[in-house]
Amino acid sequence: MSDITKMAVTELCESIKKGELSPLEVTDAYLKSISEKDGETGAFLTVTEKQAKERAEKLGKSDDSQALFGIPCAIKDNICTKGVKTTCASKMLSDFIPCYDATVMQKLEKAGAVMLGKTNMDEFAMGGSTENSAFKITRNPAAPDRVPGGSSGGSAACVAAYEAPFALGSDTGGSIRQPAAFCGVVGIKPTYGVVSRYGLIAFASSLDQIGPITHGVKDNALILSAIAGSDEKDATSIRKPFETDYLNGIENGVKGLKIGLPTEFFADGIDPEVKSAVLNATKVYESLGAEITELSMPSLKHALAAYYVISSAEASSNLARFDGVRYGTRSSEYSDMDSLYKNTRSQNFGAEVKRRIMLGTFALSSGYYDAYYKKALRARSIIIDEYAKAFEKCDVILSPVTPTPAYKIGEKTSDPVEMYLGDIYTVPVNIAGLPSLSLPCGKTVSGLPISMQLIGKALGEKLLYRTGFAFESVFGGARQ
Repeated sequence: MSDITKMAVTELCESIKKGELSPLEVTDAYLKSISEKDGETGAFLTVTEKQAKERAEKLGKSDDSQALFGIPCAIKDNICTKGVKTTCASKMLSDFIPCYDATVMQKLEKAGAVMLGKTNMDEFAMGGSTENSAFKITRNPAAPDRVPGGSSGGSAACVAAYEAPFALGSDTGGSIRQPAAFCGVVGIKPTYGVVSRYGLIAFASSLDQIGPITHGVKDNALILSAIAGSDEKDATSIRKPFETDYLNGIENGVKGLKIGLPTEFFADGIDPEVKSAVLNATKVYESLGAEITELSMPSLKHALAAYYVISSAEASSNLARFDGVRYGTRSSEYSDMDSLYKNTRSQNFGAEVKRRIMLGTFALSSGYYDAYYKKALRARSIIIDEYAKAFEKCDVILSPVTPTPAYKIGEKTSDPVEMYLGDIYTVPVNIAGLPSLSLPCGKTVSGLPISMQLIGKALGEKLLYRTGFAFESVFGGARQ
């Protein structure tokens, strides 16, 4: 048997099914990997070693009805886990232990998965580097002096470092796809409403989505199949029936498929090595029988500004609950209610969270609502329409995930705006509520991962996986 931690999820499932491996053997292998590697990587905030072993032992022999029977996983620390701390990497929730599981956790348990622990992130999912965590910095396994991306940096890093076979993250403006790209693994932001948000501590409710991070496209499709579906506990969950077997047809290839290339995404500001790797991917697709067509999507240039207005406005509303009275850590330094609120929030929120709350409060204020928030909503409608028109000309859109490869730790902390600009290719997808798959497509001369994203129509995850798998089959994927 080869190194257990280097096996794909689909391989692990097959080996457990055949009795070649037990859930406990697999769990122990990953716990050992965490013990050996996470001191440097810093991907985990909490390791649930005891619970994981007990769960693995309890599972016993293979259960064919459980798609993820005995498969370990890591969970971003903004997803509620019953009896296990869920901190959002914030002092505000440093001691919060939920009394319930998020719907995705219930689905993973039903599928037979084993939780290894909770992963580091940017505080309340606000950031693109995992440097905004209140507790530690996570390092990129591909280059320890560089960021893993964010906000799901811990989830991407632990998969890339083989500390977990898969992890869940959340994506509000690129927070699954960008760290997946920086770390050289596969991540998907599903269609808004495909995965329940119940139990996800909200950043921006109209944008947040949970999705899996894996080494391969097939693994990713398998995990999404396990966690997708309608949920009556989530008012934003898609109510109409939709297929959730994302492995079905994944090997059907891309012959005859039309792939759109937005010219605006390849203009000024993109690193030459990133541009070259993504454009080279189009040649792979052409060799597989796909047709490449150029698109013009001029409204996308407004997406970043619209996103930061909308997301900050929703954040200011969502985070108002953390006031020291009902939720979260309370400051001990107060003389009246006003000082209780003020001191609790100033002491327990980090700089980036405060910045976005202030931006959102400003955008929603009576004097500026029309000038900023209302205008951002109009821009959102235009962007949605532009994607709809683009998909009249193509089946899938291909673009970079990020303008640059992973940057050095501390390189952009003094300039938040420069860090925000790194979301330029990812936020339009969230604005439009569409699915998008990030997968490796090359490396820089210095060996840093480069990824591309495939964007699909609403509920177009199956086609994205098919398109991604076709490329991966030629390119070699994250495990090359």
